Amino acid sequence: MTDMGIPDVALVDNTEQRTPLVLVLDCSGSMGGQPIQQLNEGLKLLEQELRDDVIAAKRVRVLVVTYGGMDTADVAGEWCDAMDFSAPALKASGTTPMGRAVELALDEIEDEKARFRAAGIAYTRPWLFLMSDGVPTDPWEAAAGRCHDAEVANKVAVFPIAVGDADVEVLGRFSRNGERGVKRLQGLQFRELFLWLSASMQVVSHSTPGGQVQLPSTDSWSLAPV
Repeated sequence: MTDMGIPDVALVDNTEQRTPLVLVLDCSGSMGGQPIQQLNEGLKLLEQELRDDVIAAKRVRVLVVTYGGMDTADVAGEWCDAMDFSAPALKASGTTPMGRAVELALDEIEDEKARFRAAGIAYTRPWLFLMSDGVPTDPWEAAAGRCHDAEVANKVAVFPIAVGDADVEVLGRFSRNGERGVKRLQGLQFRELFLWLSASMQVVSHSTPGGQVQLPSTDSWSLAPV
């Protein structure tokens, strides 16, 4: 977490508008093996795709929040511009404290927006990208309500992604669109998912704050929730 009392050098040197992206990623034990390997490869792809877009590299701000282990949620690194983002190597273990992770992500978003305002930086609506392959193992209802209300108030755009046997009804509680807003990953198509995410970030980063954008189709990687 960046110290609120210390100016972020990137916000001083680069006054471009920003699009904050928080990746809230399930690293519980059930993600072990191929899922976590494919997720790590997807993150590396996101890193490269965003860096390769001249505008997105300067405008997208990335933060990774992981949850798993001994019922913990952690920030992997600090907020950084996409040009400086280095995908962390994630490991799978433990439980699924989704509630804690979302609370942490929402706090981080509000802190980052405060830094933007202090630095006079314009920004588009932050994205909260929530991925899970199971059900929460901590008290999650309050976090879901806060996340839902934040999206209703246009403070954040929430994108719940269900992997494997994830509970779509629970994930839907985090979004104003309910279960209709949840996308289910086809198999382990993390590559296609992160290509879509990088393309979406490029579109949004090229837009103006408050403007409408047309996101790419999710057909290459998503199934309708069942």
